Amino acid sequence: MKETIRNIVEDNTSKRGKIFDYFIQTLIMLSLISFSVETLPNNSPHVVKFLEYFEIFCIIIFSAEYILRILVSKRPLSYIFSFYGIIDLLAILPFYLRGTLDFRAIRAFRIFRVFRTLKLIRYNRALHRFHIAAKIVKEEIILFFIVTGILIFLSAAGIYFFENEAQPKVFASVFHSLWWAIVTLTTVGYGDVYPITAGGKIFTFFVLLIGVGVVTVPAGLVATSLSKAREIEEEERIK
Repeated sequence: MKETIRNIVEDNTSKRGKIFDYFIQTLIMLSLISFSVETLPNNSPHVVKFLEYFEIFCIIIFSAEYILRILVSKRPLSYIFSFYGIIDLLAILPFYLRGTLDFRAIRAFRIFRVFRTLKLIRYNRALHRFHIAAKIVKEEIILFFIVTGILIFLSAAGIYFFENEAQPKVFASVFHSLWWAIVTLTTVGYGDVYPITAGGKIFTFFVLLIGVGVVTVPAGLVATSLSKAREIEEEERIK
């Protein structure tokens, strides 16, 4: 019996496993829609009641799934403290906390219901490709973040020296200039902080040019690594 349940819960290649997966996926999406509808200000009492009952139904199913995964797991503790195990727990924990603690602040835990979306990752075959791609591009991404950090610091220091005298409150220090450096280097440009001196504007022009490259580099790295990951996945299937 335990082996049969394990095949249904953990193996999504069999017919019963697929039915179980699709059921959980559908329930996750419906629970998120229910959560969104619940935030509407003018829900009728009947709608509110229905949403409460539906939430209880979802919690029962997700709790049963969580318990089943622990029972059929070959290493229960490994599952409990794994990424997916924590996500599964966070998806149901707020409901039980609400029932045991009567603090208004506990309502903040309702946001953890969004963690249910992460449960969908378990059923996505593309996750395997992203896992392979992450391994392929790990060193390049680390180097990219290091270089980006250096560029942000240099941009903050540069704009500070150009704009500090003209705008002492806005660019009071290099630390105060970091916000400008981040939004400018990423080409977001909120416009809440901007240079007014000629030197600052020229410096900003070059920072923006560098920022265009900073934004495109990770996109290229991810695209290349995903293509390589797909090739590796095809080779694994052939073997």
